[in-house]
Amino acid sequence: MWSIADSVGMGIARGLLDALEMIWATGWVLILGFALSGIVQSFVSRNTMERMLGNHGPAATVRASFFGMISSSCSYAASAMTRALIARGADMIAALEFMVASTNLVVELGLALLILMGWQFLLGEYVGGAIMIVIIALLGVVFLRGRAVDATRARLREQDAHVHANLPSVQSGGKILQDRRKWVDAATYTVADLTMLRRELLIGFVIAGLIMANVPNAFWNAAFIHGHGMLTLIENAIVAPAIAVVSFVCSVGNVPLAAALWVGGISFGGVLSFIFADLIAFPLILAYRKMYGWRVALRIVALLWITMSIAGILTDLIFSAFHLVPSSHHLAATISSPGIGTAILNMVSLLVLGTLFWLSRKREWATAEQYARDPICGMQVERALAPATAVQDGKTWYFCSDGCRERFLAGEHGKSGMPQSHSSRHLETDPVCGMTVDPEAQPQTRTLGDTTYYFCSDNCAAAFDEQHESSDEEIKESAMNTLPATAVDPICSMTVIPSPATPKRERDGMSYYFCCEGCAKRFEEQTKPVAHEHQ
Repeated sequence: MWSIADSVGMGIARGLLDALEMIWATGWVLILGFALSGIVQSFVSRNTMERMLGNHGPAATVRASFFGMISSSCSYAASAMTRALIARGADMIAALEFMVASTNLVVELGLALLILMGWQFLLGEYVGGAIMIVIIALLGVVFLRGRAVDATRARLREQDAHVHANLPSVQSGGKILQDRRKWVDAATYTVADLTMLRRELLIGFVIAGLIMANVPNAFWNAAFIHGHGMLTLIENAIVAPAIAVVSFVCSVGNVPLAAALWVGGISFGGVLSFIFADLIAFPLILAYRKMYGWRVALRIVALLWITMSIAGILTDLIFSAFHLVPSSHHLAATISSPGIGTAILNMVSLLVLGTLFWLSRKREWATAEQYARDPICGMQVERALAPATAVQDGKTWYFCSDGCRERFLAGEHGKSGMPQSHSSRHLETDPVCGMTVDPEAQPQTRTLGDTTYYFCSDNCAAAFDEQHESSDEEIKESAMNTLPATAVDPICSMTVIPSPATPKRERDGMSYYFCCEGCAKRFEEQTKPVAHEHQ
């Protein structure tokens, strides 16, 4: 009996030691990657991202890929941002391309692959990621169409009334690099992303270490077929994502587990398919169900699974043709022998991380009114782009996802979700941004006709005033009741839910509604009468 316990204990100890060695080998890489990601997130306007993804043409695909590459690598944050993009007017296919790029073409993932698994996997990840985006552009029109998809997008846009929030724009010119507020924001993004991913990273390393130390190659030989050429490659690429679904590990955290699979004997294309599959871990599938409903969520999962498998197969075939597939499945030398250079880089990176952590606390230097911190995961959230919000005791909280909001309501205020003092209150909706407002918290109010409107902030109240300052109140009320339920933007073909603030143009007795002023101005230019010279 003691021998069995000793054997189990030794197996756990070896697994934890392997996990620590992998963390040591990749620590500086992860810190560098997250720091670079935070810098770019701070200095590139997300408002720009949203305005440029209104369709899924070649130009929009390139833009979605680029914006994804400079965004966060966290799968949960990427899925939440994707939902926000769709709600604010982005094409669903372009939004999924953004999501794939933000989890498969980011710097920190590539550097982790380079250090832990080798340059072939780094190159394979980027080549396969590009292939995935092309496949989604081609197959998305098949999977993401029909009334269910249209209804989902319309529902998201209706729920998110602040579609075209006016965010402070990033400065132009060289002085932007001297703006300490932007550097504080960059540091906050870096620390927030690391905080948000710490559990996934730790679980990934521990699981990978335990697997590498205790699971014999015979297990993987049973789980995956081998020695049958193309059949092996196809089977591995299809089955590997299933492991990602049940492992609950996503983002950069699945890289060490991918290393364990490679050591276990899975094919090159199968490992890549597993790495790509960080977007269909089971918790994310449940998140898709909440965001889009089961019908659309299952279409998205099916599209992603097929895309990941095909990308893994094609990348393997391309690399095999150029003799780039690693000939050995042994990674021990890379993991257990990092050397003095790695030690120095880790020490320097820890100093950098400490500096970033200090900067992230200097919120008095930053654009405090533009950003908020998710109270659950610690992620920095742009207030106007927050995927979820909650109002408690007159204070608005901002969250990176619906999941964090639900955890906040359940964990901070018990099973009932809201505090007891709120349970019997009638809550109002801010007509500008759609947030829930407690009338007893003495919010800003405006009266129009016989109706009183409540606002979450002075900014929303001021925006409401601007919308109504030059119009008769009774006419405005009548206009609100006669607006069509939906309309189609004649420029970009988006579905628009008209409101008194929706851009509108009259032409030949017809009313046209637009998703933004940019489309309205383009409409004016295209329909402008041609001036003829008098003879």
